[in-house]
Amino acid sequence: MSWLFGLRKDQNLPSDGLQFPQPPAAAGGGGDSGDTSGKSKMDAYRFDSTALERAAKAAKELEASAHAKEALELSKLQEGTRQQEYQAKIKEYEAHMEQLKLDQRRVDHEEKRKTLQEETKQHQMRSQYQDQLSRKRYEDQLQQQRIVNEENLRKQEESVAKQEAMRKATIEHEMEMRSNLEMKKLEAELRAKAKVDRENQDLHLEQIRLKAAENRITVLESIKTAGSVLGAGAQAFLHDWDKIISAAAGLSLLALGVYSARGATGVAARYIEARLGKPSLVRETSRFSPLEVVKHPIQNIKRLRLKPQDALAGVVLEPKLEERLRDIAIATKNTKRNRGMYRNILMHGPPGTGKTMFAKKLAIHSGMDFAIMTGGDVAPMGREGVTAIHKVFDWAGSSGRGLLLFVDEADAFLRKRSSETIGENLRATLNAFLYRTGEQSGKFMLVLASNTPEQFDWAVNDRLDEMVEFSLPGLEERQRLVRLYFDKFVLQPATEGKRRLKVAQFDYGELCSEVACMTKGMSGREIAKLGVAWQAAAYASEDGVLTRQMVIDRTADAALQHQQKVDWQSEQEKRESKSIMYHSLKDAAAVTTRGPPRDGKGGGQSDGGEGSPGSNPNVALA
Repeated sequence: MSWLFGLRKDQNLPSDGLQFPQPPAAAGGGGDSGDTSGKSKMDAYRFDSTALERAAKAAKELEASAHAKEALELSKLQEGTRQQEYQAKIKEYEAHMEQLKLDQRRVDHEEKRKTLQEETKQHQMRSQYQDQLSRKRYEDQLQQQRIVNEENLRKQEESVAKQEAMRKATIEHEMEMRSNLEMKKLEAELRAKAKVDRENQDLHLEQIRLKAAENRITVLESIKTAGSVLGAGAQAFLHDWDKIISAAAGLSLLALGVYSARGATGVAARYIEARLGKPSLVRETSRFSPLEVVKHPIQNIKRLRLKPQDALAGVVLEPKLEERLRDIAIATKNTKRNRGMYRNILMHGPPGTGKTMFAKKLAIHSGMDFAIMTGGDVAPMGREGVTAIHKVFDWAGSSGRGLLLFVDEADAFLRKRSSETIGENLRATLNAFLYRTGEQSGKFMLVLASNTPEQFDWAVNDRLDEMVEFSLPGLEERQRLVRLYFDKFVLQPATEGKRRLKVAQFDYGELCSEVACMTKGMSGREIAKLGVAWQAAAYASEDGVLTRQMVIDRTADAALQHQQKVDWQSEQEKRESKSIMYHSLKDAAAVTTRGPPRDGKGGGQSDGGEGSPGSNPNVALA
């Protein structure tokens, strides 16, 4: 329909409908270009009346046509459809632009996140690198400090060694000069004395001759006088039979009196020593004696007031061990009551686990006297050890109430007789001990205590009826011990108010449980000393108040000291094991070199020790 309005078919309307078609250029050739362009412009804006006429004619025909209205509506619909498509494209374009913006924002955020991650990673790596540098710098400083300390220590040691060498050289020089001076002085004195003697030799010889002559005359006169007197007396005595009989009777009575007095004196001395005194080997005893009462009256009066009590009162041990010891206490008490034969007991285990304490309480519980001796006192006695052992057992056998003889550190003199460390005197003392303990006794009960029972002689083990091991306290036992000693050394003195001791407010039960966990491996004696350390810490404070932190600090120090002792003990055991191995190899090599003994008896020593096997270590190793 565009031709109806004067438009050509080759001219298209713009999409927005706002632009007009450019007029076609006028046809023609030649002439001036300016004129041509002017004419073409005029021709473009010249009104075409024929076209208008044709349009009017077409409009009339259209109005006259039956489909004019439908055609108009169709054109409107086409135009609306084009507008909608255009708007849809615009919206699609806008949506596409928004999506591009969102994608761009997402990409920006992702880039920022990656950038932050990378910065964080770089920061961490930088921090780690700086930390490594600081650690390495600190280690280098420590190494330099250690080198400087070692160098200073080396210089100090060299200085001390030089000073010691100079001191030794000075002392040696002084001794040498003093010796030379003494030698010169002595030489001068001897020369002077020799010179004087040479000058006075004739005078001395003359004096010696005169003295010898006078002595000879005096001796001869004395002999003559004594011979004449004795001869006259003997002649008168031999001619008078009454004098002879009286002299013989007097000599006989004198000899009888001398020997009788000597025997009576020995018997009385043994009786007094057995009844009134105590042997020198006994360190402590509850047995009543007049001499001990005179020496220690207050202690003996306190002992008389002691009443039989529970054998395990105040002793904290493992439940199974307590049950076994209670059975031993009941059996010992009934043995004492029924006058039966006592059993010998060995108590072994680490030091400070309550062996001596239980032995004393066992004697008091059974109504017996106790006596404590240590094995270390026997070895220094030498030859007197045999006599001292017999005195101890004679004294123990004279007890009317029964005696519990407790030997602490018994392995000091009851070790194997085949050992090289035991001498002849100690071996004889051990034989005396084995002789006196060969049979069961109703007078005394033997209780041995040792930390190393494997060193006992085989015959000593044969004398033992029961062996009880005292181990280190466990967690529950340590809790009971800590509570016991905390109450004894801290709470009771604090409640009395007589001492400069107070306790801060904190949970005592929780503290005791914590302390029990910190004292793993410690013995009862060490925990008791820890209680004394708490008390001393309160006394050392300014206000005399014991705080929780003070208790923890003292416990930590005690735990460190205990660990140090354990380390020392392990090192000592290693050295002893190496020494034992060395001596064993040495003995084996000696046996291999010597070969079997010529007499065919094995070379072992047989001293009546209940047939102890392997008395000769060389034969046993062979």
